[in-house]
Amino acid sequence: MLNIEKLIENESWVLVLTGEIDASNSVELDAAMSEVVNEGAKNILIDCAGLEYISSAGLGVFMSYLDEFEENNIKMAIYALKDKVFQVFHILGLDQLITIKRTKEEALEG
Repeated sequence: MLNIEKLIENESWVLVLTGEIDASNSVELDAAMSEVVNEGAKNILIDCAGLEYISSAGLGVFMSYLDEFEENNIKMAIYALKDKVFQVFHILGLDQLITIKRTKEEALEG
């Protein structure tokens, strides 16, 4: 199960992810990302403190936005990943493509 809460803080959109992202619910993450982009977000923070698991489908959602974000000067940072979730990003080399920070404060700094 996945819960996504959308907030606006200091001109940044924050998506708070809780639970697990797998093939059955990755469309929910895609819809939330699309919604904030359509709202004109230029800075998107992904709070993963409550994220217990992410599958390749979930990773694919983040990857699918990288080119669009670069073209439109949209910044995205993921923060507060649990070690086991971070390892999935790291093993696939996605930590080289996606900004990953330890804390919200670090993510806000860029």
